[in-house]
Amino acid sequence: MNNKLVTAALLAGLSLNAFAEDAAAPKDPLTMSAELGALFKSGDNKSTDIKIGFDADYEKDLWRSSVSFDLLARKADDEDDNGNKFSETTDQKWKIVGQTNYTIDTERSNYVYGNVSYEDNRFGGFESQASISAGWGRRWFESKNGTFDADIGPGYKSDVARLKDTNENEYTETQGAFMIQAQALYTRKINEHVEFKQLLVVKHATKSGENSNYQAESSLSTKLISTLQLKISFKVDHNTEVAEEKENTNTQTAITLVYSF
Repeated sequence: MNNKLVTAALLAGLSLNAFAEDAAAPKDPLTMSAELGALFKSGDNKSTDIKIGFDADYEKDLWRSSVSFDLLARKADDEDDNGNKFSETTDQKWKIVGQTNYTIDTERSNYVYGNVSYEDNRFGGFESQASISAGWGRRWFESKNGTFDADIGPGYKSDVARLKDTNENEYTETQGAFMIQAQALYTRKINEHVEFKQLLVVKHATKSGENSNYQAESSLSTKLISTLQLKISFKVDHNTEVAEEKENTNTQTAITLVYSF
């Protein structure tokens, strides 16, 4: 009987040790995800739309860094005057954004940041838009189910605009400007399977008449399995100064699958 009690006590102790080790296992500082969406049309109009995204976040001690990449491309089938069919790219743009935050207080609320961004748009009003900024930010709100971060700082932006001369010939012009950049990100877990995110980015040129850029993105993600999510997103991109034949505001609605690893 005593042997049985000793054996049971040893097993219980081993189980508690294993549980304690699992509970104390450090969280992986690096998280990554990839997303993919596609639309194929056939019939009178044939086209293929592809959306690809990649996100990486690294958080350790007082440092927090993130990198995001997005690509959108469209190819459509067309026919020339001789009846020859061909495919041509009718939309293509990609964007990469990187930011690093360094926490400057013990409460882990205030931080300084550095941010870089580059966008290449083959058919938009701007051939490319690049910016760099640095400043101060704060985590204004944090709970079990949500966070709210906002930061602001000075920076510089460079836009390569597509313009036309009096003969309707297209040319490009580089437009540089100092700016004030402000960002806000709100995340909310509606339940254990659904998460909402709202991102706002303002790049306001300091001089009147220079182009300012305002961006907003809303997304809703629902977990299908532990590593796979379905994401619905809506983006708005507004530039204040564009060529006459170009639109100031562009929007994008997407449904993608997101794989986390």
